[in-house]
Amino acid sequence: MPELRESLRDTPVTMLIGPRQSGKSTLAQALVAQLDGARYLSLDRGLTLAAAREDPAGFVAEAARTLVIDEVQRAPDLLREIKASVDRDRRPGRFVLTGSADVLTLPRVAETLAGRMEVLRLWPLSQGEIEGHREPFLDALLAGEPAALAASGDPPRKEDLLARIGAGGFPEAVARAGARRQRWFDSYLDTMLQREVRDLANLAGLADLPRLMLVLAARATGLLNYAGVSRDLGMPQTTLKRYVALLETAFLVLTVPAWFRNVGKRLIKSPKLILSDAGLLAHLLGGGEGVDRSFGAVLENFVMMEIVKQASVSDARPAIFHYRTAEGLEVDAVIERRGGPVCAVEVKAAATLTPRDSRGMRSLATALGDEFGTGVILHTGGEAVRLAPKIWALPLPVLWAVAA
Repeated sequence: MPELRESLRDTPVTMLIGPRQSGKSTLAQALVAQLDGARYLSLDRGLTLAAAREDPAGFVAEAARTLVIDEVQRAPDLLREIKASVDRDRRPGRFVLTGSADVLTLPRVAETLAGRMEVLRLWPLSQGEIEGHREPFLDALLAGEPAALAASGDPPRKEDLLARIGAGGFPEAVARAGARRQRWFDSYLDTMLQREVRDLANLAGLADLPRLMLVLAARATGLLNYAGVSRDLGMPQTTLKRYVALLETAFLVLTVPAWFRNVGKRLIKSPKLILSDAGLLAHLLGGGEGVDRSFGAVLENFVMMEIVKQASVSDARPAIFHYRTAEGLEVDAVIERRGGPVCAVEVKAAATLTPRDSRGMRSLATALGDEFGTGVILHTGGEAVRLAPKIWALPLPVLWAVAA
């Protein structure tokens, strides 16, 4: 991960966060093997965790040029001691922390390492990573050069798309197939909901979490309507909001904020919910017929997460939103970088587009005027066509393919 190497050269603390089983521990151990004077300590080990909790100051004082602490969310008090240690010695590359929770959102963490730490996110494997290359899609989009991505070609086969979606991006799940993959997802959900989320909340009585995950999967890529979910589950909204926040802290779900400015339109400001892994979503929907019935939403979730993954390693570090007007016009992903034009991506499960399919994109482009950069409508056909100035229709595989 080049970003990790760069951070070690100029930042005292690097925090690597992301879902459990996304490869953080493997990456951390590989880093230790390559660095002189580095030591790896995992808080998943009972005695190590006990030492970190009982004597955080002594734990942080470990004599190592680079101290790698895995799963630091299990002992959040360490962050205060790391802050004090870094304030005494600001050498770059002193600490590498990993976490299967967004530690900075935890209420037990009284102080952060702002100004002393760079946060990197490691998501499950992207499609390009699975195939062994870095995808150019997002950078080409932000540069206003979508036509350079690919020419027209054979449309993607639905069975190939379903295979990609069903595999997801967790390395263990990608390596398996059929019933063994489904068993892995079952075990993963059990571990996350029965141990990880409970540890984060320090609460008992979270028996509704598996049912909540099923309901959220059925509503994936829709607006997060707390009132509707609360009604479906018979759960108070206050409890529901706390549970959704916990699931987001554990990187099981993401909420995509609404994009809005004073552009003369009535815009919906509710966030949109997606699951952090398309394979996990397909599993929760029951696979097969369940995925087929919700193919449009599943495909959108898949594409949204691929964009999130590409954004996390882009030098531009763009923010991702969604756009929806009160009249029902929408754009799945609005991508905004500091000082640059606003770009957008819409996902269509159809192989043939009609003028109606670009209404949301045209609405956003008209509202933004010169601030609109490039819009791409990804579809399951084979044609690459410019629909309007700055708006293109491109085959879905350009999302992960190398440049033509």
